[in-house]
Amino acid sequence: MDLFESSRIHRAPDESTPLAERVRPRSLGEFVGQEHLLGEGKPLRVLIERGQVPSLVLWGPPGTGKTTLARLIASVTNADFYQLNAVSSGVKDVRDVIERATRRRAEHAAATLLFIDEIHRFNKAQQDALLHSVEDGVLTLIGATTENPSFEVISPLLSRCRVYVLQPLSDVHLQRILGRALEADPHLAALAVNVQDADHLFFLSGGDARTMLNGLETAVRLAAPTAGAPLLVGRKEIEEAFQRKAVRYDREGEEHFNLISAYIKSIRGSDPDGAVYWLARMMEGGEDPKFIARRLIVLASEDIGNADPYAITLATSVFTAVDYVGMPEARIILAQATTYLASCPKSNASYAAISAALDDVRSLPDAPVPLHLRNAPTELMKDLGYGKEYRYVHDVPGAFVEAQYLPEELADRIYYRPTTQGAELKLRDRLNVWWKRRQR
Repeated sequence: MDLFESSRIHRAPDESTPLAERVRPRSLGEFVGQEHLLGEGKPLRVLIERGQVPSLVLWGPPGTGKTTLARLIASVTNADFYQLNAVSSGVKDVRDVIERATRRRAEHAAATLLFIDEIHRFNKAQQDALLHSVEDGVLTLIGATTENPSFEVISPLLSRCRVYVLQPLSDVHLQRILGRALEADPHLAALAVNVQDADHLFFLSGGDARTMLNGLETAVRLAAPTAGAPLLVGRKEIEEAFQRKAVRYDREGEEHFNLISAYIKSIRGSDPDGAVYWLARMMEGGEDPKFIARRLIVLASEDIGNADPYAITLATSVFTAVDYVGMPEARIILAQATTYLASCPKSNASYAAISAALDDVRSLPDAPVPLHLRNAPTELMKDLGYGKEYRYVHDVPGAFVEAQYLPEELADRIYYRPTTQGAELKLRDRLNVWWKRRQR
């Protein structure tokens, strides 16, 4: 089977085929999860059953059924199915599929469905190559992504697709998938596999059905068979299969918020050791490294600010680096940022400044912009005094003008009060001089 061969041709799975593929659902009735999209009467199910599926993007975590759903849509709608992986495919591959789809449409009035896994990794040129065929209906595109398509898919292509969000699978979903695998897979059924600690298996899987099934298959191979008895798979085999011990962490529950809170407060409190420990707990628990990196960007501005202006640059660079590198190396990048930010001088003066200004904006009437600060693009505006007496600071020695930039009603307000921490001390000294001159 080559890269573009239709999925209508199936090779009967054998024991060498991964378990996740052997028990992949072959009908909508076997599909587990995503009830908000595929439950009776739900939008995507209705479109599938009517054979009127538009081009769409499936956005969700790994192992939630994106590939399976694309294959089921092709099967139910009787479309030829082609799959590309954005990591290994280029513009030529896309054009080859479009050419085949165009020919099939003209010769046999046959529908074509192109599934692109990890579409967020396609560059602009690759995505541009899809636009015309998607718009003309030559093929139906289904893109799968774990990243926000608003940022990763070009606007012209995104506007031609519907976006459906897939949710992580719950333990109830994983239990159903596990039960079906134990019953439907001939190899597991022949061994009479008995999973003794399914909750632990679900926990280590993190809502990812593929991870669970792959881990289960490895655990089955590690378990010691007993003649004439069911094959027992316990916690020991499960942990050996996943190669990590249990970590108490729920990415959507209380522990998730407790650990990220402890982490941020440790950095804010200038304790790099505590911060690194909580970082390790989150990493070992399977937290999304980009979630942590985003929080560091906020912290760098909220809690460090101008005490070390480099902090925000570092934090932003860290997010980019984590996105490029991924796990497990991302842990090193996060550790560097964590220890630096925890060791920085701290100031929340900028955060306090915008909070105080917002309070005034929300509680007081809108004050008019002083005339000397107004834009004056026309002669009438100039005649009305717009921009009059405005002085360009770069024409003045020291680049400072003794002028009032706040509305008259707020002339006494001081929103930004620099601390004496780090680089902010120099800003404080400079502003003190300017404040005194303005008061005159």
